[in-house]
Amino acid sequence: MHQIITHLTDNDAYTFSCLYYILQTYPRAEVEYTFFDRNHTPYPKGFDRLLQEQVDYMPGVVITDEEINFMQRKMYYLPLWFFTFLRGYRFNPAEVSISQDSDGYLAITVRGKWYSTIMWEMVLLPCISELMHRLAGHFERYDAAHEQERTRHKAIRAMQNGLVISDFGTRRRFSFEHQDMVVRTFKEVASMHGITGPDGAFHAWTGAFPGTSNVYLAMKYDLTPIGTMSHQLISFEENVSGLFECNFNVMRKFSDVFDGDNGIYLYDCFGDKVFFNNLSKRMAMMYKGLRVDSGNEEEQLQRIIDRYESLGIDPATKQVVFSNALNIDRAIELHRHTAGRMQDSYGIGTHLTCDIDGVKPMNIVIKLTRMRITELREWHDCVKLSCDKGKTLGNPDKCAYLLSQIGE
Repeated sequence: MHQIITHLTDNDAYTFSCLYYILQTYPRAEVEYTFFDRNHTPYPKGFDRLLQEQVDYMPGVVITDEEINFMQRKMYYLPLWFFTFLRGYRFNPAEVSISQDSDGYLAITVRGKWYSTIMWEMVLLPCISELMHRLAGHFERYDAAHEQERTRHKAIRAMQNGLVISDFGTRRRFSFEHQDMVVRTFKEVASMHGITGPDGAFHAWTGAFPGTSNVYLAMKYDLTPIGTMSHQLISFEENVSGLFECNFNVMRKFSDVFDGDNGIYLYDCFGDKVFFNNLSKRMAMMYKGLRVDSGNEEEQLQRIIDRYESLGIDPATKQVVFSNALNIDRAIELHRHTAGRMQDSYGIGTHLTCDIDGVKPMNIVIKLTRMRITELREWHDCVKLSCDKGKTLGNPDKCAYLLSQIGE
């Protein structure tokens, strides 16, 4: 099988932001990640060997001068010394354990230093997704011209309806080539600035396509790499600071590390109640906005607005990023509902990068499940509760205990 990941920056922007955060706050931390297939998919016989082959390719994938120059320009919040670290970074296949049982179910763990293992999520997930689609024969039936036209239609609707939209679709993409087409098409449509309607008049776009979470594709098309942080920072911190203080402490540490830049906070790791009960005015003012990744978006928006107003902050000065399994229709609906009360934008993943006729996308994640602050300390379980019960992951006993503490 050909090598799927060939660029070190074929990875999400938040991976690099989180990596820098880890180097600054917990450089000796060790962790374990676990693969979860929410659809409980049985994989074809021998799939573990095909995936291991992709893992074994990775030590040869190193960062290039072109990638470093782009990141220094667009990801300005990362210091120069961090790129020296990236020049020396090498993927270590020994950190990854892959097995498959007789029923076809896949088990994957990644274990090692946090600053090293964090890079594997965005290698393993797109490789699993693409390998499955290849083995299922979906590539033979793929109609490139048809899929590009469907993507172009999505982009036009987004631009016509005022969406500020970014691609978040690396982890469960159909293929690298398809994601590349999606990003290219959205940029081309956005660059038209409008369209001539049936009335012969030019109708200017009210939407925008600022970028993609994929750093390599952002570089290829001179877009902004979109992404700040992931749930794992908060899941880790819960074992350090406790359930009710972990959000505050991650917000404080993250803001200190980035000196106020990179200010969109992903707040739902332990549900909205824990977060909003402990959101201080200082932190609310320090961050540009919040990302909604679970729960009912209309309800979450109202809770955000109410909390800002209770702190004496005008919600219209703050950003809200919606990213929970959205499609274009749902994003338009949310944009109309938001109605200027906040500065709304949309991160859309699978609906852009694996919405293929006749293809069922994967529903796979890799999550932090264990941690220790240093190699000398004891291991602790990491969990994620979210505002959607279907997204709760980790040790079920710990999840139940934390939910009892929250009162849910």
